Amino acid sequence: MESAETHVAADRFEISSGRGLLVTELSSAIAICLYDASEEAGALLHLRCIVKSSKPADVTDTTLATELLLLDRCLQSLRETAPAARDLQARIVAHLTEAPQARPVYDSVISLVKRFLEDQQVTLLPEDVATGQPRRLRFRPHMGWVHTQQS
Repeated sequence: MESAETHVAADRFEISSGRGLLVTELSSAIAICLYDASEEAGALLHLRCIVKSSKPADVTDTTLATELLLLDRCLQSLRETAPAARDLQARIVAHLTEAPQARPVYDSVISLVKRFLEDQQVTLLPEDVATGQPRRLRFRPHMGWVHTQQS
């Protein structure tokens, strides 16, 4: 059986409740792959990680609330799609630019994302962070399968 492929744009999320494949390209961005393998449902949230040369902390502070709201909406939509889901898991995949201020911006965003997911009783799996070429991400929620490769 062939599965449908859904592209996830930056600052958006998509839900899959079957054998669908969620795909995106990460370039200075963070992907949060959420799934419950027993319910075969999941979601992919794609957040841009914008790094500016001046005052990167200010940029992060003004966007964190929006990103957490989007994460909350994503998680809520996933729970509505799969109400029997009881063991949600999350894998974070990121691509960072080589700019020196990229890591502190990423660390700030991820720290809040992780705390939010822990508060929501989502199990956090090891994160995958890389620099260099942008990364293509393919996520099959019904199996919890995440595959990345350089573009």
